[in-house]
Amino acid sequence: MVDVVHLIERDGALLFPVPPGWLALSSASVGGGLVWPRLVVNLGVGDGFLRTDLDTYVGERLAALGRDDAPVVALLTAADVRCWTGGEADGVQAWATVAASKPTWAARPGGLGVRLDEDLPPEPGTVNIVVTVPAPLTGSALVQAVGTVTEAKAQALLHAGVPGTGTASDAIVVLCPDAVEGRPPVPFAGVRSPWGHRVAEAVRQAVSTGMQVNPWPRVAADPDPERIW
Repeated sequence: MVDVVHLIERDGALLFPVPPGWLALSSASVGGGLVWPRLVVNLGVGDGFLRTDLDTYVGERLAALGRDDAPVVALLTAADVRCWTGGEADGVQAWATVAASKPTWAARPGGLGVRLDEDLPPEPGTVNIVVTVPAPLTGSALVQAVGTVTEAKAQALLHAGVPGTGTASDAIVVLCPDAVEGRPPVPFAGVRSPWGHRVAEAVRQAVSTGMQVNPWPRVAADPDPERIW
């Protein structure tokens, strides 16, 4: 029996204690990459958040919460984390905080001619997703799973009428147990593999429900043809 990751809600944060022997692949700014975390946390920061010393900020928040789990993977969001939504498919679980208030397309209209100001932080509006797969995955399958999460998220947003594939600050964490003797890692987690299908369905449920909680505002046609959100 594989230990499971569970959710704890506390003081504007979602805490996911991680059992020993689990690994994660994440795009998180704090503790991201391929890691063996003991805690994943999704922190609500509010619309006015401008700090860039993110490691220090996360440490301060965790200290205030009385958590000293290390190592940590930390996500940040302007969404109200109390409005998290979830999905489940044959053992795969997904949790999402959905604030698609500033959606964008992966490839911006106008292409390379559009000037990007990299010194400015993304505007508030983030879709953060934490996924757990109860089967060990190879490194390649973990990468495939992250791609599957991204595709399922984009599908759910487009079905909800959002004009974009996500926001500029979205982050993902995919967790799974390490392979052990007698339980070899699964080699595939793309959208048409058995585990990838479960990942996609759990994420679709979580993000679709999140869009029902925070629906996209349907407004009259924007007079600015270059506007992307």
